[in-house]
Amino acid sequence: MMSGRRELLNPLLTPSPLPYGFPDFAAIREEHFAEAFDVAMAEQRAEIAVITAQPGTPTFDDTVVALERSGATLRRVSAVFFVLVGSLSTPGIRETEARIAPLLAAHHDAITLDPALFTRLDGLYGARHELGLDPESLRLLERRHRDAVRAGARLDATAQERLRALNAELSALSTEFGARLLADTNAAALVVDDVTQLDGLAPDAVAAAARAAENRGQPGRWVLPLVLPSHQPALASLTDRALRERLFRASVSRCARGDANDTRDVVRRITTLRAERAGLLGHPHHASWVIEIGTAETVEAVEKMLLALVPAAVRNAEAEAAELAEAAGRPIEPWDRAFYTERVRRARPSVPRACVRTSNWSGYCTTGCSPRRRSCTG
Repeated sequence: MMSGRRELLNPLLTPSPLPYGFPDFAAIREEHFAEAFDVAMAEQRAEIAVITAQPGTPTFDDTVVALERSGATLRRVSAVFFVLVGSLSTPGIRETEARIAPLLAAHHDAITLDPALFTRLDGLYGARHELGLDPESLRLLERRHRDAVRAGARLDATAQERLRALNAELSALSTEFGARLLADTNAAALVVDDVTQLDGLAPDAVAAAARAAENRGQPGRWVLPLVLPSHQPALASLTDRALRERLFRASVSRCARGDANDTRDVVRRITTLRAERAGLLGHPHHASWVIEIGTAETVEAVEKMLLALVPAAVRNAEAEAAELAEAAGRPIEPWDRAFYTERVRRARPSVPRACVRTSNWSGYCTTGCSPRRRSCTG
């Protein structure tokens, strides 16, 4: 009775009443997530237990289909939570993420490494061509089996125990990396005292910088927050070269400044653990394990493709650098590249915009190009 009452009070534990099942963010509170994850993981574990307890020979429906349908609540809770992690990462959300990340990793391992469940999948996979499956169902079975094998389902008990520990630590480290990156991105935002330094920015961008300063308790100043990844859009507009350099250096030095937000120790540990996990799973390194299910399939194939591009890429980079240096009147530095690229682009003759509409039956453009051209492309 009490559990049912909690579910009624927790909007994450029941389907949303909103159109298309959109999350009811107005009703969701940060404190709802911890309970929702615990309930959702327990619910899926119970669903898996029902699958593995099925008597008789496994079937596609009572194993693969049932596995696909399991975890509906967990998928719903995870979708809402990780949207907030990426868009509204408050201290409460980050605390919940740090707690839940290793639990989710352990939950995933408990399913993919479940020996009874894999025995059912393996038996179906071995007989897959005799099951009379349609192409979509066959593909689903093959993917489920492949993912289980890649996750370590064929390993012995000792190796699986180590794999579980590796996955749990990697999950915690990934969360820690994200938390430090966010903290240092906020800490490294540029504070500007003189608005004339913002010359080149659009008025709305200057106004946004003023609001950002006010929100940080620094009225009368301007703040340029950093964005991800390392490229900062303002570098293409700021005329103050010294400020461009400050902005560039602040961006590329994130998490490598020797303070509490430095992530180099985390990256080294992640790299070490990924290498060990790849070895457990029969791969020479992490890249081999990742790319196995990609289009290229092997690291060697990717390297061959990239190496073939190097000569042309170098030629283009050298030509571009020379053109930008000529426009700048000096050798360009990294913080100059976006600024002078934009200047060169504007100085070039205008190229008509490509016509993307379908021409009429006569073959002439129908969008008003002047002069109208047959099979118009611009």
